[in-house]
This record gives sequence, C-alpha cells and structure tokens, in this order.
Amino acid sequence: MEFKEFSAKTVDEAITKASLEFETSSENLEIQVISEGKTGFLGFGTKPAIIKVKRKEIPVKTTEEKKETKREVKNAPVKEEKKETVVKEEAPAKEPERVREERKAVVRSEEEIAEIKAEAERFLTGVFKAMELPVEIKMQYKEAEGNLDIEFVGEDMGILIGKRGQTLDSLQYLTSLVVNKGRQGYIRVKLDTEDYRNRRKETLENLARSIAYKVRKTRKTVSLEPMNPYERRIIHSALQGNRYVETYSEGNEPYRHVVVKLKNR
Repeated sequence: MEFKEFSAKTVDEAITKASLEFETSSENLEIQVISEGKTGFLGFGTKPAIIKVKRKEIPVKTTEEKKETKREVKNAPVKEEKKETVVKEEAPAKEPERVREERKAVVRSEEEIAEIKAEAERFLTGVFKAMELPVEIKMQYKEAEGNLDIEFVGEDMGILIGKRGQTLDSLQYLTSLVVNKGRQGYIRVKLDTEDYRNRRKETLENLARSIAYKVRKTRKTVSLEPMNPYERRIIHSALQGNRYVETYSEGNEPYRHVVVKLKNR
C-alpha cells in the first residue's frame, strides 16, 4: 500500500485525520512526519503540519507455511473433551468518567499564594535551566477554584508540549507534586503553552463527533486509542448528550481508552 499525505494545523490533528480516513487507531498506521508545521506570528508565516501515512502491513503466510500449519493441526493429538460448567465473569463496571467530584477551594492568604507561585517557579526554572531552554513563566492563582494556571512563552515550545502533550502533562504532574507537598487542600495545576490545551480539546471534540457519526452509520462499536483521563473526559463530555451513541472507558492505564457504541433503543 502506498503512503497517503495528510495536512493540518498540527501533527496530532493530521494523525487524527489519517486515523479517521483509515478507520483505525494510529498504532496500526505507519507515519512519516514531513513537516511539523509552524504557528507563525499574528497569522503570518503559518505553515501546516504534513505527514505521510499508510496502514501497517501484516505478514502473509506463504502457501507452504499454510500447508505446514494444516499438517500440524491435523496431526495434533486429540484431547478428550470434558464438559465443564462455565462461570461467566462479570464485566468490569463501565466508568463514564463524566462527573468529577468538585473539590472545595481552601481560602489562602496572599503570603501563601505568593509562596505557592515561588515554589512552582523555582522548580520550573530549574528544569528549563537544565534543558538550556529560555522560557518566560506567567502564573495566575484562581482563588475561587483553587487553581494555579501557568503559561510558558518562548521559542520552540513544541519541545515542552511533546508528542500529544505528554511532556506538558509530565511537567504538570511534577509541578503539582511540588506545590501540594505539605499543604492543606488540593491545588490543581494547569500548564499550557501556545494555547495547546484548547487546540487539543477542539481536535478531540471533532474526533468524537466524527466517530459518533461513523458508529451511527455503520452500527459498529469503535474503540479509540489510549488517552489520559483528561482527554477521555473531553470525549465523554462531547458525546454526553448524543441521542444515538454512548461512551465508556475500558482497559488499564496507560492503555485505558474510550469505547463509543450505539445506544440500545
């Protein structure tokens, strides 16, 4: 099979397009990144991400190998079949992950908020110094939600985003550990750069709608590729009010994924 070219704003969006086109997850595709794209400045100099994709080839057995397999099966010793009582295992509970318990924000003094910001900045500055990466760090503590929003500004921020936001997610997790150590109440840390979180959310919502349409049309259940809890919640939320399909999560981390199926009507 020949490679097919796809383009989009980002490599992730181009991979999503390809997955929909080939009707399979990215794990079953061979992907070549031709250009990672460029966001440009104020709309100028923007370049799309370009990838080439083809379905991974599955080795086909030769005629001789097929004959050999048949001979092995034919000559295999026949075991006496015993009737057993089969106990059907109960399927694991389907976790909708749509509803998340609201945490009460702890009232903090200005001194404590300043200390929280300083701890986060000290940790992140040390990371970027080790990476030899000049980054401007902007922070905002939202008292109502108890959230610490951190934005990175600089060149080559794609390095901090990583493949499908994995580097950004890891930094977010580590920063969360630092600021929450020894503190009362949970501080939710959100890291972002170049509006990646919103762009990724939009991509996943478009994917959810496309998959829902496909499930409704083909009447076949579709399993998406593994995602982190945050991204799975986006898919669940996007299809929560859909009249024709329903979603649930399946599998264990880090391979837990969303399944979209037709509703029983």
